[in-house]
Amino acid sequence: MSDSPKRALIVIDVQNEYFDGNLRIEYPPVSDSLANILRAMDAAHAAGIPVVLLKHLAPEGSPIFARGSHGAELHPQVAQRPYDLLLEKSKASALSGTGLGDWLRQRGIDTLSIVGYMTHNCDDATARQAAHEGWHVEFLDDASGSLPYANSAGNASAEEIHRVFSVVLHSSFATVLSTERWLAALNAGEAPPRDTIYASNQRALAARGR
Repeated sequence: MSDSPKRALIVIDVQNEYFDGNLRIEYPPVSDSLANILRAMDAAHAAGIPVVLLKHLAPEGSPIFARGSHGAELHPQVAQRPYDLLLEKSKASALSGTGLGDWLRQRGIDTLSIVGYMTHNCDDATARQAAHEGWHVEFLDDASGSLPYANSAGNASAEEIHRVFSVVLHSSFATVLSTERWLAALNAGEAPPRDTIYASNQRALAARGR
């Protein structure tokens, strides 16, 4: 990885469903994460970094992301901003069945900067696949978000899900950083490092006095 990464900003599923639909983001507050997504998009465009929008779609009649529904549409503040590519997807990862990987490779992109929703689903899936396929990954944790779950495996708040997935991503798959830190790295031409599984575990053990 060079000191001056060649980035693309991957804006995942910033759709109405997460704002006023059936999957409302709870943590971080969706108004805060949207503001940071827009900051990242504006900065990327100004710096000549390709901006890729992803839009998750399900069949008509689906309770979420139904094709042709209001919930499936991009948030208007995202849709009105400049972008280089808009892709539809039906799976969690932005790299699965979309042709995005080939588009990025043709442009010599080596770093994917991920924003959008949800932290624990499409962001996580995209980050892991990208890391496995050889890209460096950056995840802007205040430009993303989660919602709560309860099922037969247990329950977790939006904050718990977002925090745990961010910690795990930074241990191996992505550099997790704030929008502010990402903007500073952009201006400096830097590639902030991710952590390691071993170091993350050792810190946790040290904090417990082991």
